[in-house]
Amino acid sequence: MAAIHGERVRLRPIGAADRARAHEILASPEVARWWGSPDSETEGLYAVEDGFRCYVVESDGVVVGLIQSCEELDPQYRHAGIDIAVHPDFHGRGVGTDAIRALARHLFAHGHHRLTIDPAAANEAAIRVYEKVGFRPVGVLRDYERGADGTWHDGLLMDLLAGELT
Repeated sequence: MAAIHGERVRLRPIGAADRARAHEILASPEVARWWGSPDSETEGLYAVEDGFRCYVVESDGVVVGLIQSCEELDPQYRHAGIDIAVHPDFHGRGVGTDAIRALARHLFAHGHHRLTIDPAAANEAAIRVYEKVGFRPVGVLRDYERGADGTWHDGLLMDLLAGELT
């Protein structure tokens, strides 16, 4: 897997050397609030599965986040989903927006016509970033994910068609 370049970031496949930094990113309270326990999430990032890819997001040579794609490979339903986590020290700098754009361009160039993303419905900051890239709300996924407090929370399904990427 080759690196993917944005205007400000480089996405490269995650590796064993990234384990401590990935845990640090996922353990930051601002990220863990939406992603859950880093202990349960970190190992899945290294899974080798058809259609699943995880990259670190580098800005000026520093790992600032993680971004992953999960592809539906059935030709009748072919599309891909994206998920991203950026360390809070780098929020508001445009690295997440650039990383999403770069991965979206890559996925569209490799045969996908539609991408999805499913933030927590209450994650307004993430939703604003996704809308900047062109994602549109499709609908609310009621009681979609269990929070750290054990209660269920809604998700927002958003999608992006190839011609809508901004």
